[in-house]
Amino acid sequence: MAVTESLASPGTPQLELPENVVVSRLDELASWCRKNSLWPMPFATACCGIELMATGAAKHDLARFGAEVFRFSPRQCDLMIVAGRVVMKMLPVLQRIWQQMHEPKWCISMGACASTGGVFDTYAVVQGIDRFIPVDMYVPGCPPRPEQLIQAIIDLQDKIQREGTITGREFNTRQRQDRKRALVESPLPLTLDASRNPNIQRQLSGSVTTARP
Repeated sequence: MAVTESLASPGTPQLELPENVVVSRLDELASWCRKNSLWPMPFATACCGIELMATGAAKHDLARFGAEVFRFSPRQCDLMIVAGRVVMKMLPVLQRIWQQMHEPKWCISMGACASTGGVFDTYAVVQGIDRFIPVDMYVPGCPPRPEQLIQAIIDLQDKIQREGTITGREFNTRQRQDRKRALVESPLPLTLDASRNPNIQRQLSGSVTTARP
């Protein structure tokens, strides 16, 4: 192995590596491995899920980008794709699945309903999943085409390569560490008409007793 003089700092010896040796930082190597071996966890609830299935089919061939294997076990996945609207009753399931996924992990919000609630501007539908779990990529559309989801995965791969570290320092940001809201933050106001139901009146006054059969 030959020793040459470094051009950056004269006088410092520099080793001349063989052609079959590649030098890289561990952060870049780990990020390269992670971005090319994404294991998606599909959370499909509506029509966006049909486009998600089409993305993994033969025509679009998602395997070209290292994200072929869809797993329904959160402990085997590192990429959650939320496709479709999420109702309030389903929200605890979404949060539990996200918590069961190991770091490093990422999330793609696919479609207008997952990102903002879409046309379902109602109390029963979550108005944006980023209020409850961190989101890395947003895919607009109702529903978005498979090409848009593929572009989001490519953009996510670029983000992983650009920001990724072997120790996961990129997940220590304030946006990631801030505790997301739970399903119910504070007691919701009772909207039922108490004047028509004496039981509701007793519950509101705190004098209700539970009768056992």
